[in-house]
Amino acid sequence: MNGKVVAVCTSEEKGTRKTPRDEGELVVEEGLKGDAHSGPWHRQVSLLAQESIEKMRAAGLDVGPGDFAENITTQGVTLHTLPLGTRFLFENGALLEVTQIGKICHDRCAIYYQAGDCVMPREGIFARVVSGGSVRPGDRFQVVLPQD
Repeated sequence: MNGKVVAVCTSEEKGTRKTPRDEGELVVEEGLKGDAHSGPWHRQVSLLAQESIEKMRAAGLDVGPGDFAENITTQGVTLHTLPLGTRFLFENGALLEVTQIGKICHDRCAIYYQAGDCVMPREGIFARVVSGGSVRPGDRFQVVLPQD
């Protein structure tokens, strides 16, 4: 199974939408360099599928990559159905490992108030950086399922 990077996004502050960038640097056991959510914990990088964003667009919202505070927007893989431990091997050698599927949304975000719903708590996933490297829109990645 293969996917494609649609966008790479960062923000300087937590709790805000992220801004798409031309490139990002994945740092081992930290996350995306320069992002407010990076650090030595299990949710170093957040990912959301473009297909999930399209669900919110279909509900009438004008949203796109980074609007759900995700670091990497992907296409071609139904992220939230993958098991914990799944790895994403990027064409440049960077490697992410899925550590969490979805999240509890303690504070309702701006998207929730606009639409009455937000897809990130159900369909967003989180990963740690196993091997670092650059990541850009258009990059391909391979999904490696965990061995039983």
